[in-house]
Amino acid sequence: MPAKLEKGLHLHFDPCSGVAGDMTVAALVDAGVPDKVVRDAIHAVGAKGLKVGFEKRKRGAFVGLGFTVDWPGKPKHGEGEDGHDHGHAHEHGHGHDHGHEHHNHDHHGHGHVHRDYAEIRRLLKKSVLGAEAKKLAGAIFERIARAEAALHGFSVDRVAFHEVGAWDSIADIVGAAAAIAWLEPAAVTSSPPVLGSGTIRTAHGLMPVPAPATAALLRGLPTATGGNGELTTPTGAAILASVVGSFGPPPAMLLCAQGFGAGTREHADRPNVLRVLLGEAVGQALPVSANEIVLVAANIDDMNPQLAEPLMTALFAAGAVDAWSMPILMKKGRPALEVTALCPPSALAALESAFFANSTTIGLRRQLMQRTVLDRAMAKVTTPYGEVRVKVAMRDGEILGATPEFEDCRKLAQRAQVTVRNVLAEANVAALSLTRPRRGKRS
Repeated sequence: MPAKLEKGLHLHFDPCSGVAGDMTVAALVDAGVPDKVVRDAIHAVGAKGLKVGFEKRKRGAFVGLGFTVDWPGKPKHGEGEDGHDHGHAHEHGHGHDHGHEHHNHDHHGHGHVHRDYAEIRRLLKKSVLGAEAKKLAGAIFERIARAEAALHGFSVDRVAFHEVGAWDSIADIVGAAAAIAWLEPAAVTSSPPVLGSGTIRTAHGLMPVPAPATAALLRGLPTATGGNGELTTPTGAAILASVVGSFGPPPAMLLCAQGFGAGTREHADRPNVLRVLLGEAVGQALPVSANEIVLVAANIDDMNPQLAEPLMTALFAAGAVDAWSMPILMKKGRPALEVTALCPPSALAALESAFFANSTTIGLRRQLMQRTVLDRAMAKVTTPYGEVRVKVAMRDGEILGATPEFEDCRKLAQRAQVTVRNVLAEANVAALSLTRPRRGKRS
């Protein structure tokens, strides 16, 4: 954990094993949010007897942080909220209690009290929670309540159920909201959350994964399949839906910290952890490149070599992501050109038309290929000659290189009447600054 974490960084969620409320809180604290922020926020809500803590947990190859919640009368392992054995666990750590209650009568005779959404709102309103944390927690609670109300045909205020009303869910949502508010992230992104598979036992009987509430909360957002059991819970889904601005791979950034929030259970096929990344975003992310690419090639021995340049221009205009030519010798020692282009499958028809229209070939070879492409972003750096665009390459949030755009350097060199080498050298020096954390610019 870093000694001191700057605020205003980019926050990225990596829910490759799903996401739950407790894992979110733990991951943010493991990344550097002071645990006092979470403890003070939960205390500010005024829930008497509610105690939270953190503990180290090893899940698979990773050591992460676990978030624990205790309250007076908390059911023992294997018991439901009312103290009776329902055969399902609580939300914490994947394998969660979906024994939601949708009634309008008094629950105070039970060992654990349900709270309806109207009561949750009153609890937040009278709390001394910080303004931003209170606003975000309220938004998360509202998302869950509206999703449950729509699914079960109740008005929002009348819905009383475990996911919002239980102490552990209150601690998860308030703790996550306080941690994110403390971070003051410049932006929040997430990889698509893995949902899991199979069925879960709820108060309404067996239900498929994802739970109906989880599916409703993630409607219109990208998700991923895989894993056994329920990996993304309604609380985790509501947090992502409330704070994430866009879904996809982590953007190009200078990594400052990462944190692992560990669940209570072990999974056979993946470590049960949620990872968060914090860093300084670099430039504007470029579109994600396709993993599949088509190689199209032709050997041409009867074309004027001067036509190679307009052929290349036409291939790029048709959608080629790269194209090149090289001299070869064909049968009987005939000199020829091998012309090759790469394009996404969607551009294949246009590329082949451009090949036939702008060359003398009467046939093409093509091959579908797999490729791995680094994530890229376009940034700008300042040189003594002016601004130069820089293409930044990164993988899993780590910057691997930053290359100045040559044409920008050429134009600045012509304007300043210096060599392109001079401008390029200055641009390379400036590009190196993108790979180093810029300390001291934030409080």
